[in-house]
Amino acid sequence: MTRPAFMDEALNEARLAAERGEVPVGAVVVRDGSVLARAGNRTLEDRDPTAHAEMLAIRAAAAAIGDERLIDCDLYVTLEPCPMCAGAISFARIRRLYYGAPDPKGGAVDNGVRLFGQPTCHHRPDVYGGLSAEESAAMLKSFFAGRR
Repeated sequence: MTRPAFMDEALNEARLAAERGEVPVGAVVVRDGSVLARAGNRTLEDRDPTAHAEMLAIRAAAAAIGDERLIDCDLYVTLEPCPMCAGAISFARIRRLYYGAPDPKGGAVDNGVRLFGQPTCHHRPDVYGGLSAEESAAMLKSFFAGRR
């Protein structure tokens, strides 16, 4: 699968997050080929543990369309979503999830709890992992190497 242009936009949001000292994760919500919302991690800046890129982008997209359900929307994110973000993706009824690097420790889509595969999951988006995985992972490794 070729890399969608929207993954480039998510990668840019991740770069901007890193420049602010945040863990470099970026997300973009798209509907009908147009970006509704974009965000990078802001947990430190906002002093909010829920300010993950996915959560911020989902909130902004819902506000933009005036609906908590993002039924015809796709989410592009540079890192496999955590349990909190996977739950929000399900509740928002995101149509498709495209993510970059897998997260064996904190991911909840193809790793960990595999939330979308649970019988209690309300909605399962179509999932496409591994888009720009190398670039996403390299950005994270570089960020954390600089912290050690």
